[in-house]
This record gives sequence, structure tokens and C-alpha cells, in this order.
Amino acid sequence: MPRRHEITNRLGEELYSAQVYPDNFDFGPQTSFTKWATVPLRRDVALLRLYSKKSNHIPEGMETLVIPEGLYAVFLYKGIPANAEPFFRYIFTEWLPSSGYTLDSRPHFEILGSKYKHNDPNSEEEVWIPIKQ
Repeated sequence: MPRRHEITNRLGEELYSAQVYPDNFDFGPQTSFTKWATVPLRRDVALLRLYSKKSNHIPEGMETLVIPEGLYAVFLYKGIPANAEPFFRYIFTEWLPSSGYTLDSRPHFEILGSKYKHNDPNSEEEVWIPIKQ
């Protein structure tokens, strides 16, 4: 995050935490996945960066993650990360099975906006879960 100022053409000041899970991910504590610390870019800039091999728009040591469009369920989490397990357990074991939707295999992400305060019990973030019918 100390290098985020090097990223040009950002959309807003929010930070995103994105997770890319393998197919059939079981959400067990020992199952590995890829986590990204990201910022949103204009779509045209993100695609240019993704497809231009000679692009010098991506700062050294950084990569571009394009999140495919689709339907998401959005939840508001308030609290510290260490206390989030019951919140996520509710989403995946109660809300999702009774919602009429199934989990989609696209990245999950959280938007860390102006109300996000690291390790503060009053911190708030939006949690975006990819779903499909």
C-alpha cells in the first residue's frame, strides 16, 4: 500500500481486498487461495494495461486483476477482521443456501472505503460475494 500513489487513473480513493478462490473451494482454514490488495481503475485503462505487453502503465512489481462483470450479493461488515468468521459463516451456510442463488466462480472482494479503520471495532467495509441463479 505504500506504493499506491504510483497507480495512475484510479477511480476514487477506496482500497479493495480481492480473493480468487480455486474451483470447489471449501472455505476451510487450511485451503489456499490468492489474495490481492487492489485499487479500482477506469475500465478502459485496466483493459489497456492487461492487453498491452509493452505497457509502462503498470508500476514495477504490480499486476492487473480484471474482475469479470456479474451479479454480486453485497453485505456490510462492521468490526475487526478477527471477529468476521461468524459473519462469513452466516453468508455461506444460511443466507446463500436459502437465497435461491449459488456461488459463482469469480473473485470475491471487499471495498475498504472512508469508514474502514484497520482493527477498529467501528470499522465498516462492503463485502461483495459473486452469485448466480
